[in-house]
Amino acid sequence: MPRTETPRATVSRAWRHAFALLLALLAWPALAQVAGDAPRVGVATMQPGEVFFERFGHNAIVIDDPAAPEPVSYNFGFFDPSEPDFVARFVRGDMRYQLAALPLADDLAYYREVGRGVSIQWLDLDPAQARHLATALAWNARPENAHYRYDYFTDNCSTRVRDALDDALGGLLHRQLQGRSRGNTYRGDAVRLASPALWMWLGFDIGLGPAADRPNALWQDMFVPMRLAEALRGIRHADGRPLVAEEVEVLPHRQPAEPPERARQWWPWLLAGLALGAAVLALGRRAPRALAATALGFWTLCALLGTVMLFLWLGTEHVFGWRNHNLLLFNPLCLLLLPGGWRLARGRAPGRLFAIVLPTVATLGIVALFLHWLPVLPQRNAAWLSLVLPLHLALLAALRPKQAALA
Repeated sequence: MPRTETPRATVSRAWRHAFALLLALLAWPALAQVAGDAPRVGVATMQPGEVFFERFGHNAIVIDDPAAPEPVSYNFGFFDPSEPDFVARFVRGDMRYQLAALPLADDLAYYREVGRGVSIQWLDLDPAQARHLATALAWNARPENAHYRYDYFTDNCSTRVRDALDDALGGLLHRQLQGRSRGNTYRGDAVRLASPALWMWLGFDIGLGPAADRPNALWQDMFVPMRLAEALRGIRHADGRPLVAEEVEVLPHRQPAEPPERARQWWPWLLAGLALGAAVLALGRRAPRALAATALGFWTLCALLGTVMLFLWLGTEHVFGWRNHNLLLFNPLCLLLLPGGWRLARGRAPGRLFAIVLPTVATLGIVALFLHWLPVLPQRNAAWLSLVLPLHLALLAALRPKQAALA
């Protein structure tokens, strides 16, 4: 016989259902908040400025948390020049930078004042990825965790942004960028971005060694903030969604634009070197004493530059300046030519040391030319070879003393 529920049981079950529904309704706002409180994540890219340490541009990670009063900029580009050993550490190549968390409005105020453009790429991250990144940055920004050892190319403000994003994305950036290359090098981008400042351009191009000339993967290219922004536009999630959901210009750029990429020609430098070499030979025939006096300045410059490069190699941690082939062109041995050159300028015999060092310097310049064509640690210094080597060879031909005049 079928069981028949009593009216009391029916009412009791109805109350239970109503109570469960009430609990669900009460819990819904909390559940919705948990699902919707993931912060919005963006990458702010600042265009290059005119001060030397602004030439490479800058970037930061923006965390826009609904629970926070305003968006926060996580900026890896802070340093303290008032540290007691700041200058010594800078010279040694052991610089300390730090991550700073500050309101986005405060971070943008400087760029607005000086006219540097800023754009923000808002990223399409899963809630878990966004929370992971926000938590990691907040931990990293604590005073006890904020400092890091800075390197111009391999560990700077932009590579820190890259690595933080890659960690939150489970290695997505590295997987999509490490195996691809456009043939860019650290030297190429450094010289290009420094080109508006002549002294900075010369410093990078002369002072960087062969390690700066290895072709970079796109992953390594992102030491330049603008390269990072460009690479992010091409990143896709596993399901094909673009990583960059939206890109907005926050501040217009009112300073000179980023220098464009252009192929570097070596033949104008060779023409200049040959012309200078011909002038040296002509002056040597007509006025050898005047040539010797002029050569003193050239040899002094070579000795000074070579001494600096030798110090960078043997006395500092600036690894991209090590084993610099330009040492064979701007040779510290030129210092030994100064006494003999001075005697030549005064119409006297230069002495035996001069007769030994002058051909040695020219020969080492030829060695630099030979090294340029070797596949082992090649260095892109064809321009300086083309300009300086003809001068060394011409000075050797014009000033090499006769055997009878060595005393």
